Amino acid sequence: MLEANPRASRTVPLVSKVCNIRMVPLATDIITSELTGRPSPVPSLKEQEIPNYGVKEAVFPFNMFQEVDPILGPEMRSTGEVLGLSRSYGEAFYKAQEATQSKLPLSGTVLLSVNRKDKAEIVEVAKMFAEDGFRIVATGSTCDLINEAGVQADKVKKLYEGRPNVLDMITNGEIDLIVNSPIGKDSVHDDSYLRKAAIKGKIPYMTTIAAAKATAEGIRYVKTHEEGEIKSLQELHAEIHDK
Repeated sequence: MLEANPRASRTVPLVSKVCNIRMVPLATDIITSELTGRPSPVPSLKEQEIPNYGVKEAVFPFNMFQEVDPILGPEMRSTGEVLGLSRSYGEAFYKAQEATQSKLPLSGTVLLSVNRKDKAEIVEVAKMFAEDGFRIVATGSTCDLINEAGVQADKVKKLYEGRPNVLDMITNGEIDLIVNSPIGKDSVHDDSYLRKAAIKGKIPYMTTIAAAKATAEGIRYVKTHEEGEIKSLQELHAEIHDK
């Protein structure tokens, strides 16, 4: 599954295909085989062809605590989960975000502002969003890197750099999507205001490069496939077959 929260600090996506193997009964049979005398089910298992990707999304009540920085920690608890399924990894991600009531925009302006360790990959992300038709605005050295790579980006000031700044743009409804990887507690300047403002403005935002790439891929798929395919779970499971 791919697990990533579009309204919180993103975990690194983990990708797998949708599967119908019931793991708990299998594990129970394996552990108790000597006691029950039943043979282990492992030798009879077959490798299967699973055509669909699954994206599992946790739902967090950050909208109830708008003044709290929504950075996930080990103490966080989700209030529910949703699942997006599709033959396209991007569409599965898009569906999962839509199910959390954080639908990804198909056009508009995307803000890019990342920490040092993510700058090596931000150009690729910027190219993906540019190909999707988005206007790109970025902060500081992030903007410089993107422009140097030949991708058009407009520079916007951070909160401490004066006005008009990125918070003004968010408040004025000029930003439709945010990619912001936390700079960490060691930094002199705090960027939590971006994430708090995104929650107040109900703006989807990604805090890892992996989630940003999945977002761009999902938007591109939906824009190029206007008629979505709807299937029941029974139909999806029927598509799974032995190799």
